[in-house]
Amino acid sequence: MKSEIKNIFSPDIQESLELYKPEKDDNFGLLLEIDIGIENEEGADIFNIVLCTPKWVEEFYEKNDMLLGLYHIFVFEYNYEKLYKKLKELMCIEGKDWDEIATKLSYIGHWEFQDYKELGEW
Repeated sequence: MKSEIKNIFSPDIQESLELYKPEKDDNFGLLLEIDIGIENEEGADIFNIVLCTPKWVEEFYEKNDMLLGLYHIFVFEYNYEKLYKKLKELMCIEGKDWDEIATKLSYIGHWEFQDYKELGEW
């Protein structure tokens, strides 16, 4: 079983990611919502990643903050083609079932069902 990217969206911008041009090519940060599901099947779960530049991190966080880098992709300029290619390399993976694949993907992006428990499991 293999995963595939179904859609990539950012709630932080109005246009599509393919058409997006940041005000400053080397200083931006935005949330990516990546829909990933099983290859050639309907349905997907959402994995969130912050795409940002080192300059944005410097300006967004205070000097005394600490940032682990979890669920972040750091780039030096915005290039959708490079981004999509890298996401496809990272997030199109194999596993015995969806739970195994989603667990592996959750190390890259925050999975919408991460730590989910059925009612009564708490």
